[in-house]
Amino acid sequence: MQRIAGWWDGFELWVAGLPFIPQFLVVLVGMVPISFALAYLLDRALRATFRLLGRDDRDDAVEPMPVMVERPTVGSGVR
Repeated sequence: MQRIAGWWDGFELWVAGLPFIPQFLVVLVGMVPISFALAYLLDRALRATFRLLGRDDRDDAVEPMPVMVERPTVGSGVR
């Protein structure tokens, strides 16, 4: 664990010492894939949890939309 903590501290110091644009790019290249991976994993975990609780969003669980009934026209044809 000491090796990982030491490596991480060195990496943080290296990133902090970069000028703004390279620092932004390094953080962006690292954080975008990690953020997408976390969002994907959270989505899967929540979907499984909702499925277990019976609150999933499958098509057969959704009530059909009501059919619109045609309204009669009034004297001048305006509805």
